[in-house]
Amino acid sequence: MSEFTSSEIRLASRPEGMPRPEDFSLDRVAHGQLEPGQVRVANEFVSVDPFMRGRMGAGRSYVKPYELGETIIGGAVGRVVESAAEALPEGTAVLHQHGWTDAVQDDASTFRAVPELDGLPLSLYLGLLGMPGLTAYVGLTRIAQLREGDSVFVSGAAGAVGTAVGQIARQLGAARLIGSAGSAEKVGLLKDKYGFDVALNYQDAPIREQLVHAVGDEGVDVFYDNVGGDHLEAALEVMNDFGRLALCGAISGYNATERPAGPDNMGTMVTRRLRMQGFIVGEVAAEHPEVSEEFRVRMAAWLSAGDVTYEETVVEGFEHTVDAFRDMLGGGNTGKMVVKVG
Repeated sequence: MSEFTSSEIRLASRPEGMPRPEDFSLDRVAHGQLEPGQVRVANEFVSVDPFMRGRMGAGRSYVKPYELGETIIGGAVGRVVESAAEALPEGTAVLHQHGWTDAVQDDASTFRAVPELDGLPLSLYLGLLGMPGLTAYVGLTRIAQLREGDSVFVSGAAGAVGTAVGQIARQLGAARLIGSAGSAEKVGLLKDKYGFDVALNYQDAPIREQLVHAVGDEGVDVFYDNVGGDHLEAALEVMNDFGRLALCGAISGYNATERPAGPDNMGTMVTRRLRMQGFIVGEVAAEHPEVSEEFRVRMAAWLSAGDVTYEETVVEGFEHTVDAFRDMLGGGNTGKMVVKVG
């Protein structure tokens, strides 16, 4: 078994506002021969995700910040090319959290073998079949406790989590889907491909005004928030009594350099007896150990039956990972954004 080198993208400085290319470094790392129990994996796709931006700051969050000089940790999927572990022979497709690197060598326990599904790319394990899909499912079933006949509003509905939320909500019996997105193209996709009844372009006019007009007297029972800010304020304006708000993300503020103003209508939390909860998918999955397998079974069945579909924004070339990350933070993706390593 030979020695080899890998390319890794590391945090060079803590970004202020939108991350800059110079906030990262591209380094070559030499690896020795495999030790017993180790495998060597060539990555095929790496993930760029909103949560990574939060870990680049030094402030308090739900997870430890990246250290300066540390490789950006996150999801990636690849294939075992050399193995000294019986459980993961050469050729096995694996999912892991070693992040922004074109190849990786480590103990086999840090990788999870995944089945290859006919006609579907491995990158789906970073999207609909992976963390974004599970996040959507957990938020709807365990946090918002979606009920058949509910009216659902999804902010950032054209993103990786948002497209999954809309489709899962429909499969679970939602009666009406309302989504927001940032372009006419994405709005059209929400209605034509993902089955949203109403899709709003938040660039056209204040989302609060658009949502009040679109919802009318029917109101909203469940709000699934990926955006925060003005979208949370808009949702509070139209929630029905005893509505549930599941707060997954707040990407509108991730690059903010000043503290944004809070919603001016928080009183509706009391007058309409609303329940709002932020959540982290890993914590909910640990609290409900049955939910991950439940999701995998149901999502595989929905995919096989053609009841759910997916969209990916694929950036070619590992060297463009930082560009892809910056583009995703600016709303340049439709569905899940992944980087094809090469």
